[in-house]
Amino acid sequence: MATTQLTTSSIFAKGFVSFEGLRSTSNVNIASFAPLKQNGRLFSGLIVKAATSVSPKYTSIKPLSDRVLVKIKTAEEKSVGGILLPTSAQSIPQGGEVVAVGEGRFVGKNKVEISVKTGTQVVYSKYVGTEVLFDGSKHLILKEDDIVGILDKDDIKDLQPLNDRVLIKVAEAEEKTAGGLFLSEATKEKPSIGMVIAVGPGPLDEEGNRKSVSVSPGNTVLYSKYAGNDFKGADGSDYITLRASDVMGVLS
Repeated sequence: MATTQLTTSSIFAKGFVSFEGLRSTSNVNIASFAPLKQNGRLFSGLIVKAATSVSPKYTSIKPLSDRVLVKIKTAEEKSVGGILLPTSAQSIPQGGEVVAVGEGRFVGKNKVEISVKTGTQVVYSKYVGTEVLFDGSKHLILKEDDIVGILDKDDIKDLQPLNDRVLIKVAEAEEKTAGGLFLSEATKEKPSIGMVIAVGPGPLDEEGNRKSVSVSPGNTVLYSKYAGNDFKGADGSDYITLRASDVMGVLS
């Protein structure tokens, strides 16, 4: 994703509600362009996502409660074959290294510790947490529940899901219609069926105890079409991670 630096003097957009508090020295990341809605009317505008910059005089960040501090993994700048990728083709990182964790939280009368340790490589959901520029690198402070799983290796098939997450290998799209006609790539419908590869330890109940997940590795399942996070495996296969509650049924 490209990053653009803006100043208050460079922002002129009709209909912007306010940029109050934005100083000329602030760095702003443009997350996307999208229509905004005001008083029931749509108008073109910017959705702006700003990272919080921490002064160099602070040498550490201690997350509180069930929050985790993750150092964001840098996006790939070259393809596997060594070809330089343009900014638009670079994969947006969704993972990084845990550098600090909170003290945990209470569920009922039981204290639940953070299940990831410092130094662990994790994958997290898109659009979560607060981005922080700290010690010269991009970090993310997020809740532990926003972490999808632990990934100590390079291939997503080796992901260890956390909590109530499930890792599914997506079934290949049909290449022919029922009448035998071959489908082009553009007309192949993305399936909502796949095989469970791994499951997390389960969600917490009201007393802080783990409940078992309703599916098991090896199950072929039907899941909600627009749920979860999509990944591409090293072998070119499609994978998806989602919550067990987004699995609608087991096929047999």
